[in-house]
Amino acid sequence: MATNVSATSSANLLGSASAPKTALSEANASQDRFLKLLVAQLNNQDPLNPMDNAQMTSQMAQINTVTGITQLNETVKSLASQFSSMQVMQASSLVGRGVLVQGNTLSIDQDGQVQGAVDLSGKADKVSVQILSPGGQLLDTLELGANAAGRVAFTWDASSYEGGGNPVFKVTALQGGSSVPSTALARDVVTSVGTDSTGLSVQLQHRAAVTYSDIAAIL
Repeated sequence: MATNVSATSSANLLGSASAPKTALSEANASQDRFLKLLVAQLNNQDPLNPMDNAQMTSQMAQINTVTGITQLNETVKSLASQFSSMQVMQASSLVGRGVLVQGNTLSIDQDGQVQGAVDLSGKADKVSVQILSPGGQLLDTLELGANAAGRVAFTWDASSYEGGGNPVFKVTALQGGSSVPSTALARDVVTSVGTDSTGLSVQLQHRAAVTYSDIAAIL
């Protein structure tokens, strides 16, 4: 289950980072039981055939090793939990910010504008973006001209768009008639951040949550 954090709840994270160290308590209890058994064994040993010192030393070393490993594991778990909480707190500053994520589905903002970008793997003498309805109908074509390798941003006025669903876009990049590989990036807004089994996750306003590493740019 994911734990989401909005801008108003991030301040409560540190207080909930600590958890009862039950494993460490069990290790201490096991050590106590071992010492009681050892004392009982010493009290009831055969005086003519006492316990070998090397054997007793080996048993004590074993229980100390187990206890030390348990304590180390608990320390690592505690550090990991604190680190995860600090990550979420730092990432909470993203709430309300615009980001670019990989995808070709456009989101219309309050001003009726959509923003996106194209990552070009190489130089292109012609870059064009086709804006399409969810059903594939051509709505508009944006000519972005010649561009060097890297990111090229674009904006489309969707104030007159009356279709249902969010429009999508298709990129065509050419250099001397040959296709230039490109990656489509769409703009969205962060609504919350949290953690799940995969690590730090970012919930977006118009699409499913993504991992923090999936964010290509913060606007």
